[in-house]
Amino acid sequence: MPALSASERDAFLREPGLLMRFATVKPDGAPYATAIWYAFEDGALWFTPRKESVWRQHLLRDPRIAVVIDEQALPYRKVVIEGRAQLAFELGRDAEWRDRYRRIAMRYIPAEGADHYIAETIDQTRALFTLPLASARVRSWRMPVGEEPYEGIWHPRYYAEGSKLARS
Repeated sequence: MPALSASERDAFLREPGLLMRFATVKPDGAPYATAIWYAFEDGALWFTPRKESVWRQHLLRDPRIAVVIDEQALPYRKVVIEGRAQLAFELGRDAEWRDRYRRIAMRYIPAEGADHYIAETIDQTRALFTLPLASARVRSWRMPVGEEPYEGIWHPRYYAEGSKLARS
């Protein structure tokens, strides 16, 4: 399968508007999935739960997280990350990382709107988590581009024996 190079992956993760879809582990062991805003900076994903976010409690109890960041148009790039989230700032320390929070907001709304959003929600206490890619399992994929062949776009286990794209 065509994987993204590290530089392609990093550029993709920096593209504005992409949501971070992820799953945490609930106390009963079941997955809990949601989608949020994020920023990719310093080789890590940065994301912020509000005080009452259920998934904040999940990560404090069990930091394992599975993330998918993808796009809805060709070449259908996606990055899948499995790792352990790290608490960078606990609740109540928002002022220490508000610049990063503004950069997160600006990935989804223009600067003026981001400033307004922050001003309107500043009294909602947040924490800040990070997921460094260097300590996580990271996979990526995309459809072939241009004249690239379709052979190898899937994992070998998916090809039916004797099919047109099966590997020998």
